[in-house]
Amino acid sequence: MSPIISNKSIKKKVSFKSSINTKVRKAKGGTRFSPLWVVINAKDAPGYNMELIDRIREGVKKSAWKQLIGEIGHTEKELENILPSSISSMQKKSVYDKETSERIYELAKLYGLGYKVFDNKDDFKVWLKSSSKALGGKKPFDLLDSSFGFELVEREIYRIQYSVYS
Repeated sequence: MSPIISNKSIKKKVSFKSSINTKVRKAKGGTRFSPLWVVINAKDAPGYNMELIDRIREGVKKSAWKQLIGEIGHTEKELENILPSSISSMQKKSVYDKETSERIYELAKLYGLGYKVFDNKDDFKVWLKSSSKALGGKKPFDLLDSSFGFELVEREIYRIQYSVYS
């Protein structure tokens, strides 16, 4: 004979499970769809492009930006030329504008792809700072100040992933 389970106990179990999932998700990579989440869950991010567009329109919070730079191991100063806003301007805001938010998500997506292809953060960072013959002798990191540069670097990472060298 099976025990009778009340709706109340089922609701408690579901809410407990939900709170555990939220804690695990936050521990693994920030809140769902944050820039940090995109880095850590790069393989899942393409399926959520519409959600990411909404997040860009809402603006990235300063706390999410700080989490991202902590994860990718750069300082704000190192990333200053990549962002369309100055560091001093960013420090004054709690939520960034659409253009800055979009660049932050581009950066998160690129690092997520790079970590996946290069297998570790350090190898990817070394590659970003090294001259690339395929990119005209430029360092990939130096091209990240424009959307076209991001696109070129991303294509080069995909070529490396699939062993298609130019």
